[in-house]
Amino acid sequence: MPNKLPENLVIRLATKKDTPLILSFIKELAEYEKMLNEVEATEDMLAENLFGKHQYAEVLIAEYDGHPAGQALFFHNFSTFVGKPGIYLEDLYVRPHLRGKGIGKSLLMELVKLARQRNCGRVEWVVLDWNEPSINFYKSLGALPMNEWTTFRITEEAINKLADI
Repeated sequence: MPNKLPENLVIRLATKKDTPLILSFIKELAEYEKMLNEVEATEDMLAENLFGKHQYAEVLIAEYDGHPAGQALFFHNFSTFVGKPGIYLEDLYVRPHLRGKGIGKSLLMELVKLARQRNCGRVEWVVLDWNEPSINFYKSLGALPMNEWTTFRITEEAINKLADI
């Protein structure tokens, strides 16, 4: 599978000046996933957590024909079984009018290259079970669904309750 970027596509690491763009991509993805009402992130929160003292995640920005096209927001995790760090892909998003041009695949391939450079043992993510286009896309690249695992979440409200016990 060739890793050459499509013509007119640039992928780069985000900088603090990209914060408004990152938030707009997050909101566009949330709207697509029918979860826009759940977005609490603000530009200030993203600037602090992506580019502040503790940088909890990184973002690859795709630009097509000089215009913002999409992003891959990711962070490191760790596999005790593999004994190595991994990369967790939180968001992969391409603007709807630019889908089908290889932008999403290119973002994912750049993330895979970063994983290899950083000696990671895995790249992982979750997909909403109704999102067949994304599921089929990931499978076409050789990604395997981890159907035997169930994702659990403790929300901020539950964190606050549990922390007070």
